[in-house]
Amino acid sequence: MNVTEYATLVRADNPGLMTLDGTNTWILRAPDAERSVVVDPGPMLEDHLRAVLDAAGKVAVVLLTHKHPDHSEGAAWFANQAGCGVRAVDPEFRIPTDHAHGLAEGDVITADGLRIEVLPTPGHTLDSVCFWLPQDGSLLTGDTVLGRGTSVVAYPDGALGPYLDSLERLRAFANSPADVLRLLPGHGPVIDDPSDVLTYYLNHREERLAQVREAIAQGHTTPESIVQHVYADVPQSLWPAAERSVRAQLDYLNP
Repeated sequence: MNVTEYATLVRADNPGLMTLDGTNTWILRAPDAERSVVVDPGPMLEDHLRAVLDAAGKVAVVLLTHKHPDHSEGAAWFANQAGCGVRAVDPEFRIPTDHAHGLAEGDVITADGLRIEVLPTPGHTLDSVCFWLPQDGSLLTGDTVLGRGTSVVAYPDGALGPYLDSLERLRAFANSPADVLRLLPGHGPVIDDPSDVLTYYLNHREERLAQVREAIAQGHTTPESIVQHVYADVPQSLWPAAERSVRAQLDYLNP
């Protein structure tokens, strides 16, 4: 599905509580260009990966927003089929595994008129990055910001301090002259009001932290007890993820 002049969406058939409608694989290509860049090939679902291959045509490189399997598991298979490399923060996912295939602050990826700038945004995972398409006004956020609901920052992969810093950075970027028109998330629909959504994310985190502080003050000192107190309105099937989130919040409150 063509979402913008530069971005095409192919959604993996892996819906769930954590993946929403499924993982969003983004194919980026400048108008009339031969080569594309594929962001987050997704899980190892061959039907999905072949659909991405068909839509992407000649692929210059694969980029990963972070290491979670629903984004990265199919990357090596896909890159082998496409005859391209994989760039990622985590060396484990790079193809080849050299430094040149990393992703860092200030890196720019170009391909046939396409320009992609790397914005490190650790927090959801410590290797999380976003990708900025200045020509398109689109910011790809992986799981740092979702198209619906809020992202989980879960111990031990996630760290709340860096995540809050990343949200602040993205909000400042969205309010800058960069002219961010939309967020293209790793799950869920496109976000057309980036600044408002980022403000909501920050406010939501502050509210959760206040609830955790209150629970501790009332004598709820274990993650399990805090979850039962703070997340009582959340389905119990999500409590294990909520417990990991609480552990990340406790690490933040008690460094």
